[in-house]
Amino acid sequence: MKISIYLILIIFALAGLSSCEYLDVVPDERPTEDDAFKDPKAAERFLYSCYSFLPNPRSGSASLDMMTGDEVITAFEHETFAKFPKGNYTATTPVISYWNTLFGGLRQCYILRNNIESVPGLSEDLIKDYKGQADFLIAYYHFLLVRCYGPVILIKEEPDINTSPEDFLARSTYDECVDFIVSKFDEAASELTDVRSGEEYGLATSVAAKALKARMLLYAASPQFNGNSQYANLKNNDGTSLMPTSYDVNKWQKAKDAALEAVTAARKSGYALYVNNNYGENGYPKDETQRTLRYNIIEANNPEILWADSRKEGYYGIQNKSRPYVATAAWNGVGLTMAMLDRFYTENGLPIDEDPEYAYADRYNVVTVAPEQADVAKPGEQTVAYNLSREPRYYAWVAFQGGYYEVMSASSNGAYKDDSSFEETKDKGVTYSRLVTSFVKDGNCGRKNRTNNYTPSGCLNKKGVNPSFKAKKNLTGPIEYPWPVIRLAELYLTVAEAAVETNDLSTAKEYLNLVRDRAGIPLVDDAWAGVATLDQDKLREVVRQERQIELYLENHNFWDMRRWLKAEDAFGHKHTGFNIEATSVGAHANVTEIPFNRAFKPANYLLPFPIGDVNINTNLVQNPGY
Repeated sequence: MKISIYLILIIFALAGLSSCEYLDVVPDERPTEDDAFKDPKAAERFLYSCYSFLPNPRSGSASLDMMTGDEVITAFEHETFAKFPKGNYTATTPVISYWNTLFGGLRQCYILRNNIESVPGLSEDLIKDYKGQADFLIAYYHFLLVRCYGPVILIKEEPDINTSPEDFLARSTYDECVDFIVSKFDEAASELTDVRSGEEYGLATSVAAKALKARMLLYAASPQFNGNSQYANLKNNDGTSLMPTSYDVNKWQKAKDAALEAVTAARKSGYALYVNNNYGENGYPKDETQRTLRYNIIEANNPEILWADSRKEGYYGIQNKSRPYVATAAWNGVGLTMAMLDRFYTENGLPIDEDPEYAYADRYNVVTVAPEQADVAKPGEQTVAYNLSREPRYYAWVAFQGGYYEVMSASSNGAYKDDSSFEETKDKGVTYSRLVTSFVKDGNCGRKNRTNNYTPSGCLNKKGVNPSFKAKKNLTGPIEYPWPVIRLAELYLTVAEAAVETNDLSTAKEYLNLVRDRAGIPLVDDAWAGVATLDQDKLREVVRQERQIELYLENHNFWDMRRWLKAEDAFGHKHTGFNIEATSVGAHANVTEIPFNRAFKPANYLLPFPIGDVNINTNLVQNPGY
C-alpha cells in the first residue's frame, strides 16, 4: 500500500529534477530527445516528468487555494499563502504564480506526444495510454491557467523556442479556451483506462477526464464568466473581446450533461460515495456517520476519489498545523472563521438562522453539555450553545470548547497524556483516544502566551486529520494519504448546481440528497417542509451552502466565491471568531474581530500575469486592475 500511494511522488520528484535540468542545460532539447525516448523505461520517466509541473494543492505554506479563502484563519500570517487573503500580490510580485510553471509543463507534454511513437519496443496500448495522459495534462494545465487568469494563450502544439517576440501569441477568447480544454479532456477520455491502482495510482484516468471536463464547464457557466459586464472592456490589441458578456443558459445545460456523463462513467467503473466500516487504530469517532465523514478524504483506496495527488504532505501540512499543540510536533493553528462555522447546518439540515427549532437568538449563551450529547461534547463541560444541535459534519470536522479532538498519544513520551482532559480506553482490542478541548486562553488548545502556534478563532479544524496519529514531543511526520483533487461528492454537487440553473429542480434535489444522506441530515424536501418553498432561487442558495460545507477545506472556496461573484463580500473584511483572550467560557463566547488584515478588490477576481511576461510579449493584454 505504501508503495502504491507514494511511488508516483518519488518518480515525480526525480523526474521533475531531471526535466528541469533537461530544459536548462539543452534549450533546444534535440541532443537529448534520443536519450529521453531511447527505451520504454526512459519514456516512462519522461511521462512522469510531465506530472512534475502540477501545483501541490495542500502545500502547507504555498498552496494558492487551500487556506486563502474565508473558511479558516491561521496564526501563520508570515507564510507565503497569507499574502493572498491580504491582497498583497501584484503583477510585479505575483507571489504564487502558475504562469511560467504550467507553460513549461505544456511544452513537456507536447514533446512526449511528438516522440512517444519512436520508442523502440513500446506497445501500441502504452503509446495510446501515454498520449492520453499527455492530453489529460494539456487539458488540466490549461484549466488551471484559465481558472486563474481567465482567457489565456492556448498552446496547441510544441512551442518553438526560436519564435520572435513579434510573433508571440495573444490571448484566445474565454469561450475558445473552454472549447479547447473540453476537447482535450474528451480526447484523453477516449484514450485512457477508467481506473488506476497499485503503482499507477494517481495517474490520469478517463473518469477523471470526464469529471474535470464537467468542472471546467461549471466554471464557464458561472456568473463570473457567463454574462459578466465587468469584463466588457477586456480586449486584445486588435479589438477582439475576450470575455462573453451575454448570459447563456445553455452553458449550464452543457455543464449538467457533462456532469451526468461523468457520474455514469464513475458508477460504471465502481466509484461510489465513501462509507467507513472500519474503526482504524483509534476507535473514535464512534458514531458511524461522524467516522465516515472524518475519514472520507483520508482513507487509502477510497472509492469516492476520482483523482488524487499522491505527493506526501510533510511536517508543515494541514494535519500538523491543525492538531492540538505539542511542542515541535503539532501547531494548533488552523481555526475555522465564524463565516465558515455559520455555514454548517443544524441537526435538522437547515441553516442556523432559518431552523425554527434552533435557538438562534440564544446561540452564544453558555450551557452545560448534557449526558445525551456525549457523542458530540463532554457531558458536564461548559460550552457555547452555538456548538450543540449541529449536523454531523460539524462534529466530524470542528473541535470546539468542551468538544473532542480524536487523536492518539505516543506512549514513549506522553504527548497529551499529561493532560487530565485526555481520554483513553480500550475495548475488544480497539483503542479509543481523544482530547476534550478547551480554547480559553490557558486551556489545552488555548493561546497561552504564544505569538504563533495558536488558533486565532477559538476552535480547530479536524478535517483531513487522521485520528490515529500518535503525537510525540518532537518533529513527527503525519500519517500520509493521497489528497483528493476531485471526488464523487463534488460531481454530485456539480449536477445539482447546474440542474438548478436549468430549472430542473427534481434532478437538483436528487443529487443534493445523495450528499445530504451520507452526511446524516434530512433530505432536502423533508428539511424544508413548512419552512420555505424550494423554488429556483431558494434551491440555488441551498445547493451553494451544501457545496461550501461538503467541500470545506478542499481547495474550492477560493474559486467558488469568485465564480459566484461573492468574493468581495466574503473576502474583503476582517474575520470574526470566539474570544481567544478569554479566561472563562462566558467570555470565550463573545464573538470578536480577528485583527488580521483582509482585502479584496474587483481586480482580484482574476490573477495578474507576471509583469515580465507582459513586457516581453506585447500581444499579451494584462488583466483589468493590474
